[in-house]
Amino acid sequence: MKRLFLVFCCIATVYSIPARADDGPFLDYAIEDSAPADITTASVSMNMDAGAANVSTFDIAGIMLGMPFEDVQTLFFKGGGLYAPREKNSIIYTINPDWKYNLDYECRQQNIFAPDELENCIRTLARHRGLMYASELHLLRSNTGETITVYFTSNATDNLVWRVVYKNDVDELEGSAEKFENQRQKKILAFWQNVLDKYGAPNSGTDKWITTSNAYDPMMTAYYGALDLVDQGRNASDQAKNINDARENFKAKPYAF
Repeated sequence: MKRLFLVFCCIATVYSIPARADDGPFLDYAIEDSAPADITTASVSMNMDAGAANVSTFDIAGIMLGMPFEDVQTLFFKGGGLYAPREKNSIIYTINPDWKYNLDYECRQQNIFAPDELENCIRTLARHRGLMYASELHLLRSNTGETITVYFTSNATDNLVWRVVYKNDVDELEGSAEKFENQRQKKILAFWQNVLDKYGAPNSGTDKWITTSNAYDPMMTAYYGALDLVDQGRNASDQAKNINDARENFKAKPYAF
């Protein structure tokens, strides 16, 4: 059954504030607000007589779940490979919302209220404390239009890959004529055959490879023209650690009673 592929994760709003000279290694990349991941955690089940798949060893263009950001960056920024960083904002840096709220409070306690100055104060504190991290890496294969978006956990859990989203144009139509539909069907068939050749037959439904029936374990879903390799458990653990750490490190006023 045809599925519509939508990337909900990490929808962000880019700051309107320009990068500053003291932004250091972040100067040439976008700094965006992160949002909670919005991907399904519905229960899954294995096909009859199917076994577990070792999804944690799956790769998309050499990218595997759990790889450090530095390793992925090295793999694609040296050039010569099939994929290259997209021209603008190939790396997205993020501050976890709970930590950003902490830093906003700290800066306002220093009587910093002007939006530009407040944002600069938050950025500076986040950089110095290692709270600003590479949350997304965007890659492009220019001759085919294929794209890969890689999502990373925060520095609190070592800035590791927790999701890889691959997309191509096999499900797109150039027109409504019969020839275009025929070409589309052939592209889809070729894509699915390549998917089966690389990963084997799905062990859950007709489009999922699952490690266990727990949706928080590594899983991959294939769509028409897309692959979504995800470890929601890794992401959830990272979010929980940031929430807890931010709560424990909130710099409240020194109340005395």
